[in-house]
Amino acid sequence: MNMSGSTVRRSGVALLSAAVLAALPVLPVLSGGPGDQGATAYAAEAGGGHAEQHATGRWRGGWAASPQSPNVAFGQNWSETGFARQTVRQVVRVSTGGSQARIELSNRYGRTPLKVAGATIARTGQGASVQAGSVRALTFGGGRSATIPVGGELVSDGVGLKVGALESLTVTLYLDAPTGPATFHAQAGATSYRAAGDHHSDLGAGAFTETSRSWYYLSGVEVAGGRAAAHRDGVVAFGDSITDGYGATPDTNSRYPDELAERFAAAGRPRSVVNQGISGNQLTNDTSWAGEKAVARFRKDVLNEPNVGTVIVLEGINDIGASEWPDLPGGPTPDVSVGQLIAAQRELIREAHAKGIKVIGATLTPFKGAAYYTERGEIKRDALNDWIRTSGEFDGVLDLDRALSDPADRDRMAAAYDVGDHLHPNDAGYRAMAEAVDLSTL
Repeated sequence: MNMSGSTVRRSGVALLSAAVLAALPVLPVLSGGPGDQGATAYAAEAGGGHAEQHATGRWRGGWAASPQSPNVAFGQNWSETGFARQTVRQVVRVSTGGSQARIELSNRYGRTPLKVAGATIARTGQGASVQAGSVRALTFGGGRSATIPVGGELVSDGVGLKVGALESLTVTLYLDAPTGPATFHAQAGATSYRAAGDHHSDLGAGAFTETSRSWYYLSGVEVAGGRAAAHRDGVVAFGDSITDGYGATPDTNSRYPDELAERFAAAGRPRSVVNQGISGNQLTNDTSWAGEKAVARFRKDVLNEPNVGTVIVLEGINDIGASEWPDLPGGPTPDVSVGQLIAAQRELIREAHAKGIKVIGATLTPFKGAAYYTERGEIKRDALNDWIRTSGEFDGVLDLDRALSDPADRDRMAAAYDVGDHLHPNDAGYRAMAEAVDLSTL
């Protein structure tokens, strides 16, 4: 495959030694496929080339989802069996618009190279249908197919497609050869569709007879052109299920980062806001079902995003609660001290500041009454929140604890914001989180 117009990102494993990388020549900017005016092809270790070469480039994150390893911890999905001679169609909403679009695909947790036999992007119709006249064939280095190595990620060539802020787009992939277990994002909160055979250019929904509430291989949609900012102003929401949007009404884009993007659009200045939350994720512990620990995935999921200026960090409640709860998949995780949580937060701050990215620290939301609540855990939450509020180490503080707490019991989430498990907000709660953000700090 000719890689002259698409961008290869290596993630999860170091595919080339430092010595080999040092010996590689600097690759020039090359002409890409249709609509792509000079994407860059290179190989780099996680957190390297793309973030550094495109941090102030023309591409902006329109939508993103953090890749996860195959598992069924949250219910049945297609990740463990993968795909063969099937088409998967996925709907996402972009936070900001432009005149060009491209996608990022991830094989971060694949066991075999991933062959993509065909791909399209289009404006979303009803359900699995797409709007006539909007379907664009995607290319990778000028070719209609691509193979992504184990642990790798690939960005398509750009394609001309006028996209509005808060517009839904449909990305369709035809996967001909058996994929094996699939890199995916478990809690999409959106419906994905599957069809037997090759239907990646179909307008209608008829062939798409199976549905799932996860995203597969698709880890980003980027846009360029339009009313782009002259400086880095993208926002990444980084966290666990409360960032991921667990409990929000499916297919309504009611997660707090979605609501934040709507606030920017309503103010007449749409901005890139992408969601890098993983349900169940922890700051300090890896799990097989909830992703790598935050301090490990931060570089790949935040620093590798194009044109990021600010990251909002909301992590730590699962480290506190999971050590107290034997019913978690895989059992409880190791106990963690407040000092360890602070050290992990400081590591994220250092890495972001080294890239010129502001960090907004979000206080942990109330969880009294949740399945893994204990008084010992509450003491830890209070101590970490006190440090977030008063340490002065963040560039700003988002006090979600106070935004969502019950005035009569500050350790408990207000009933009007509680989805019912006393841990996750409902749609109104996610809206309140977004409304608590001071837009001038981002």
